[in-house]
Amino acid sequence: MPLVKIDMIKGVRTPDEIKHLADVIQEIMLAKFAAPPRDRYQVITQHEPYELIFEDTGLGLQRTDKLILIQIFQQGRSTQQKQDVYAAIAERLEKECGVPKTDLVISVARNEKEDWSFGMGRAQFLTGEL
Repeated sequence: MPLVKIDMIKGVRTPDEIKHLADVIQEIMLAKFAAPPRDRYQVITQHEPYELIFEDTGLGLQRTDKLILIQIFQQGRSTQQKQDVYAAIAERLEKECGVPKTDLVISVARNEKEDWSFGMGRAQFLTGEL
């Protein structure tokens, strides 16, 4: 079950545009990471322009106010799955949401079953509830 954090600059997108962007990312999590249906955990945070500082790391990329940072916390996806997610997100967000590929930064981090509690103070992956 991926946890997806989406950071963007405040006031650039409407609520409907943000919802569509989040929906597209969820569709990709289902398709490329084989996340189970109804396994949607997303946190969307909007920042003042001066609160997101992303240089181009020497790649010559031009950033705009459409910048999006996506952080995905997940368990056990392969290098190929991660590369497929990067490509699918870049392609679909550019096509459907107007996010230039130069304004997209994605980071995937691995965590383990013991790193999750979905409530009630229990680690449901470890207790067998999930």
